[in-house]
Amino acid sequence: MSSPGRPKSSYRSAQHEGTPVSASVVIRRRSLLQLSAVAGGGLLAGFCLSVTMRRANAQAVVLQPNAFVRITPDNIVTVIVGHTEMGQGVTTALPMLVAEELDADWSRVRWEQSPTDPVYANPLMHTQVTGNSFTTVAQYEPQRRAGAAVRAVLVQAAAKRWQVDPASLRTETGRVIHAASQRSASYGELAGEAAGITPPANPPLKDPKDFKIIGQPLRRLDAAAKSDGSARFGMDVQLPGMLTALVARPPLFGGKVIDFDATKTQAMAGVVGVHQIPEGIVVVAKDFWSAKRGRDALVLSFDPVLGERISSDEQRDYYRNLMAVDGTPARNEGDVAAARKRAAKTLSADYHFPYLTHATMEPLHAVIDYRGGDQCEVWMGTQWPEGDRGVIAKILGLEPKQVKLNTMLAGGGFGRRSSLDFDISSTAAQVAKVVKQPVKVIWTRDQDIRGGHYRPASYCRLSATLDRACKLTSWTDRIAVQSIGTGTPMAPFLVINGIDTLSTEGAQDLPYAVPNLRVDLHTPRYQVPVLWMRSVGHSFNAFAVECFLDEVAAAAGKEPYAMRRELLKGKPRHLGVLDAVAKLARWQTKPAAGVHRGIAVHESYGSYVANVVEASVTADKRLTIHRVFCAIDCGVPINTDLIVAQMESSIVFGLSSALFGEISLKQGEVQQSNYDDYPILRMYQIPRIETVIVRSMQKIGGVGEPGVPGVAPALANAIFAATGQPVRSLPLNQSFRIA
Repeated sequence: MSSPGRPKSSYRSAQHEGTPVSASVVIRRRSLLQLSAVAGGGLLAGFCLSVTMRRANAQAVVLQPNAFVRITPDNIVTVIVGHTEMGQGVTTALPMLVAEELDADWSRVRWEQSPTDPVYANPLMHTQVTGNSFTTVAQYEPQRRAGAAVRAVLVQAAAKRWQVDPASLRTETGRVIHAASQRSASYGELAGEAAGITPPANPPLKDPKDFKIIGQPLRRLDAAAKSDGSARFGMDVQLPGMLTALVARPPLFGGKVIDFDATKTQAMAGVVGVHQIPEGIVVVAKDFWSAKRGRDALVLSFDPVLGERISSDEQRDYYRNLMAVDGTPARNEGDVAAARKRAAKTLSADYHFPYLTHATMEPLHAVIDYRGGDQCEVWMGTQWPEGDRGVIAKILGLEPKQVKLNTMLAGGGFGRRSSLDFDISSTAAQVAKVVKQPVKVIWTRDQDIRGGHYRPASYCRLSATLDRACKLTSWTDRIAVQSIGTGTPMAPFLVINGIDTLSTEGAQDLPYAVPNLRVDLHTPRYQVPVLWMRSVGHSFNAFAVECFLDEVAAAAGKEPYAMRRELLKGKPRHLGVLDAVAKLARWQTKPAAGVHRGIAVHESYGSYVANVVEASVTADKRLTIHRVFCAIDCGVPINTDLIVAQMESSIVFGLSSALFGEISLKQGEVQQSNYDDYPILRMYQIPRIETVIVRSMQKIGGVGEPGVPGVAPALANAIFAATGQPVRSLPLNQSFRIA
């Protein structure tokens, strides 16, 4: 079963139909069972020993503190999710982890968004953040242990009620069963008694072979609400008396507004006020269109000196010149110089990649209610609620606990909603500070594309040598790219010995067996703000590596798939997905006339992905992508349908960037503004996608990002096979007409 809306794709794996679950549920709270987890990954066993209750409509209602697992007498299990749902499916995957160990009845499992609180910190990142494909990886054991601990106390409660040995009891689909006496009780019936029992600190977990929920293609718990429109995204939030604010900013990065004329703006109907804040000039109005018209009518003067004025062609030339100079070594093995002296053949190729923007479908925003006192409430689709809350509190002169931040569903993130300078939340706080009433601060898409944060532009020079037997004897990869981590709070974790690991990932960890290897890095500095974007450095390094390998294979007279197999003999998981995708695509057979295939394999975020792309190129350079094949090994699969959906999403994302993605600068000003000149793949352009999951009991890996890096080089290699001309720069619409 694959989710509705993906008619062009198919998925090959043993699976069965999941149970549909309504996302609209009324929960009657009568008694409570709760379990909390601490940021370090351990368990905080906190059960409600005395329950606060009140009468409402003749029913007892339980008021609860923060928790991860809640069970009510109607046998509803609610899993409180501390991560942001932005399309990737965490509101289903995390409840599945809990439900598996709890032996819950999946049809009665619900999810609820957590508050912003350190108790919900990502165990691997020690802050409440969603990104880096870490969510399921980080929560795989903690959430399972939470479920196992709750199950243990329910068994204890049943044993106490029936005066039997706990070992004589078993659990199944939300019930504790005593087979000998043919008695059973639902979890909801036992919740009140279980609330007084201390849970085990380290409960045993199931053997993966006994999983009944994990590994199944269960339908998403948020599917119904997202389908019928009842799901609430940040942009949906409306408060009584709420105003709307838009900010006009300098056209240059690092620029500054030195004067402005708001005469026309202030005369417009609906405009409430105009204020200057550190980021620019904010127009506050009764509605969005009044705010936008008012912003567009502003007359601004900018500092003539401040601001970045680089143009894309100048930057590219500078990066190319850096290729002649040794960079900071990131990996240095063997003797490359000696290998070059002995080489029968030496190859070299340069690859260039532009800035890219995230272009999320839901515009960036924050709704903030601050009236000048000691309390503030915020609603936003954020990937980093704990960080945003701290920044808002600091700007408003409050303590973090005085700011209630509600994490909303987000319409795409890709890293943009976790910027290292917290630009979204800090601007909202600055606006709230001067407005002092509920206000929705919106970044229009053109504003974000022209003045947002970008995947950095980069330049790579790769070289290789072959001996007389056409064996690969050396490999070098020189990279020039801005650092994402330098100068940010993440620098201690990302920048090691002068190397930003986000700049070299996908190159520094080259999997191919080469005896002499060097990877080095240049880190130019510009005022253009750069940020992680889905798959980060892997997005350009995988392209350069996998495309150059096809060039090397051609020079060696070897078939690309065969050469990869030869160089990956010691990498069984790489080989596993490579062979799986070759089989899926029937690599050894000839494609249809005029159609050519390209292949690529890459590891990132703990997962292994291989792609084959079938494409054709006509004499007048019309490029058509016919089919994309994908194989992934992500360790233990949690929800196979979510994995397939993420591969399809990643492939569309990667193809969009490869075909169309470019942010170009002219004297420092971004030339693109919206989907008309920064297009994403349209539905009619999406090829048929087929995915196979390579079943594995290895350590779990991510799935949100690993599907992105391999599809663009696989496409480029198909073009190379079709034309004989290697692809060394993106986007492809500069060289081809896209069908």
